[in-house]
Amino acid sequence: MTATVPFVSNGAAGSNGIGKLSSAVSARIRERLQESGVSFLANDNIADHLQPGELAELQLEVADKVRDLLRSLVIDIDNDHNTHETAERVAKMYLQEVFKGRYHQQPKVASFPNVKQLDEIYTVGPITVRSACSHHLVPIMGNCWIGIKPGARVIGLSKFTRVADWVFSRPHIQEEAVMILADEIEKLCEPQGLGIIIKAQHYCMKWRGVKEPQTSMVNSVVRGDFRHDPSLKQEFFELVRQQQALLST
Repeated sequence: MTATVPFVSNGAAGSNGIGKLSSAVSARIRERLQESGVSFLANDNIADHLQPGELAELQLEVADKVRDLLRSLVIDIDNDHNTHETAERVAKMYLQEVFKGRYHQQPKVASFPNVKQLDEIYTVGPITVRSACSHHLVPIMGNCWIGIKPGARVIGLSKFTRVADWVFSRPHIQEEAVMILADEIEKLCEPQGLGIIIKAQHYCMKWRGVKEPQTSMVNSVVRGDFRHDPSLKQEFFELVRQQQALLST
């Protein structure tokens, strides 16, 4: 792999002869966040605090750390053709794919005036959501349904999928993920009512630990008119049930 930032030896180079980064970009970013009083928890987005070129630097640093992890697992990455470039693949996967919601800006979402003053609720789903458990960094896979009672502005249906993907592409616990998604949707279209249901399977339970392959977790959030009007809340849940029934026919 050709490096795009310089490496210098600190006397502790690995067997491939490549030294550590002269100044860890993660340390610079972390110091900047701390000086600004900005949270950088696992499910936070820090894109506004990254400078041009730093994400590429960070990807190289993460790859370097993954190589150390593989060596600590006593894997001969220098001679094993299967893992020779695993560190680079993992670094790219984390920063550009599965955790991109931490390091990339929110997708552009245009909103439009609700000129017809629509006030009937609608649901969008199932939207496939993919995340990772903050505790073990193993997959969370499931579906999301979003219910809206429009307010002053509306957004296109596909935009709900884009925003959900951006929010869930971070390490999460499901209970917090649904709240963050609700916050983002409220900012975008200020609905009179909002409901979200998430049903997902957690590989920290399927793959390890209790190893229960069929167990899933379902949680929801309701806000605005959905929270204060029981009939609207019931209508939202009924629409979701109808969508689920269509999938099973």
